[in-house]
Amino acid sequence: MSYFRNVKPQIEQLLEMFSRNERWLITINADPDALGSALALKRIMSHRVADVGIASVNDVTRPDNLAMIRLLRIPMIKMTPQVTAQYDRFAIVDSQPHHHPLFSELDYSIVIDHHPLNDDYPVQSEFKEILPGYGANSTILTEYLYQMKIRPGKMLATALMYGIKTDTNDFERNFNEVDIRAFKYLSKFANHPLLSRISRSEMHSDWLEYFSRAITGMHKVGSGRYAFVGMVENPDALVVIADFFMRVHEMRWVAVCGVYKDKAVIIFRGDGVNRDLGHFAYCQFNDVGSAGGHKALARAEIPIAELDGKDVEMFVFKRLVSPTRNRSIKCAKPADEDIEKIVES
Repeated sequence: MSYFRNVKPQIEQLLEMFSRNERWLITINADPDALGSALALKRIMSHRVADVGIASVNDVTRPDNLAMIRLLRIPMIKMTPQVTAQYDRFAIVDSQPHHHPLFSELDYSIVIDHHPLNDDYPVQSEFKEILPGYGANSTILTEYLYQMKIRPGKMLATALMYGIKTDTNDFERNFNEVDIRAFKYLSKFANHPLLSRISRSEMHSDWLEYFSRAITGMHKVGSGRYAFVGMVENPDALVVIADFFMRVHEMRWVAVCGVYKDKAVIIFRGDGVNRDLGHFAYCQFNDVGSAGGHKALARAEIPIAELDGKDVEMFVFKRLVSPTRNRSIKCAKPADEDIEKIVES
């Protein structure tokens, strides 16, 4: 049995699309999986087209993502109309054209993704490979490299490994056997000290103040904990704090809330055993904002204007402890695609 599935027909179709006279732009919503995937596709295109660029629709702010870009020397630019005008053809990885307004403005020749399909937004593309059963998009690109007999260099292998590691949450959610095979294969070529260094680049030094606020102001909510940290310059700090608290012995679930610009952002993390946090977040907050996620991780965002001048900390706390709210609201779960958008936003 082959180590990976046979993707030779897809590769033949892909290679027929490339011309040395054309400039290609790979567009992404930058996170580790998208960055690794874009680097892999750029490697496949190299020497087959005139030029390949990588452009992101989002600003990268998470410290580990910034470390990944810097240490692995990923050449990425911000996606703007002025940038896209310089290219002839477009590819998108780890997303679909309807996932962002800037994406939807382009006609894509290549779409490679692992997020759920949406029947309301059919993907129109000359080449498309969309595999929702895969835990990481980097796994798909690893299959292509393997079948093309392209040995990934240290930087590329490390980027792909980190993409798989983060999107599967260290193989704790949404993965299958092929993700494990890809991770194992890439481990032979990756720079493991560099991978560890990127993984440990979790926070900015000025985030330590948020930790202090969270620890001193923590409330007990049933079997979980709630912490309010006030105004934050970056909501990614809330994610780091919530992940940290889940390392505490007997911490079953935690909700960390902060105010970012004009929204209250609540990050949920749990052990995935005692409570479905995605459903809980949706039931408690979807009537005042957007909310949802997976069983062990979820997110809610509430426009401050919706609170009518109420104290943010106490409003969220009352919602979390409300024992009747789940029964009083119709809590149909959001679609899989909506869950991915909420969690990844």
